Amino acid sequence: MPVMTYLDAARTGLAEEMRRDRLVWAVGEDLGRGGVFGQYRGLQEEFGPDRISDAPISEAAIMGACVGAAMMGTRPVVEMRFSDFALCAVDELVNQAAKARFMFGGQTRVPLVVREPMGMWRSSAAQHSQSLEAWYAHIPGLVVACPATPADNKGLLKSAIRCDDPVVFLEHKNLWPLEGEVPEGDATVPFGVARTVRAGDDITVVSWSAQLHVCDRAAATLAASGIGVDLIDLRTLWPWDKAAVLASVGRTGRLLVVHEAVTVAGFGAEIAATVAERTGARVRRLGAPRAPIGYAPPVEDAVRVTEEAIVAACRDMVGAGA
Repeated sequence: MPVMTYLDAARTGLAEEMRRDRLVWAVGEDLGRGGVFGQYRGLQEEFGPDRISDAPISEAAIMGACVGAAMMGTRPVVEMRFSDFALCAVDELVNQAAKARFMFGGQTRVPLVVREPMGMWRSSAAQHSQSLEAWYAHIPGLVVACPATPADNKGLLKSAIRCDDPVVFLEHKNLWPLEGEVPEGDATVPFGVARTVRAGDDITVVSWSAQLHVCDRAAATLAASGIGVDLIDLRTLWPWDKAAVLASVGRTGRLLVVHEAVTVAGFGAEIAATVAERTGARVRRLGAPRAPIGYAPPVEDAVRVTEEAIVAACRDMVGAGA
């Protein structure tokens, strides 16, 4: 399999879908010059400005137009630049796109993909660094994807484009340069199917997006001291793979959910509550404090969920000390 970056894998997946289906198109600010991170570089040269379309600086207008275009039968890919900026279009997404199929009795669907670069990325400060995935998982009618690897960024994006419901597609900005093997050809990744990253019998750790890689490093440290981590990459938050998580916790008896987002009302609470209701396992969450993300690196680092914190939490839960 070829090796690609996280960024190039999604660009390849989008190009493949646009070649496969002429109803697929993308729109957003500065897409003609490649997008703010370069994730559309070269696509307008192949597909033209009608299918890789530049838009005015109005997230609400972009989203609203694309909801209508999706209801009329096209498959828009909407670029929101930053997940924080998508809040300007939350009415169009939450009150229109997410509810249209229900409110029209199934007579229309909204095959819309909303790409939202998320998370902390080199001193981007409070308005460009948030992880808001739990907001969208709360809304009936939305699918929520959080790929952690280049292969999943391609495969999940292809699945999102083919989905007949609106998909919020959250790509972590800090993962753009991450390299990994990516399947060639028409390889999609299904929604709601988690991936086991490491097998272990002592504790289940569940994570997603960039935080997964921090958990993986922590799991390697723990393995060196004899603690086996069953590490699960959730991949999609809605639907989420309850069966895989419950099966793992059934073996280990312990669950730690780790995410970059604020702990308060984060999606980790949903996972923890589900496991607590259905098992007698010991359950814990680990996330950021309820505080804005600072610009200065030391202030930014103060809200990060670190490898050391994950190692300490796991050791405490298995009774190996902090």
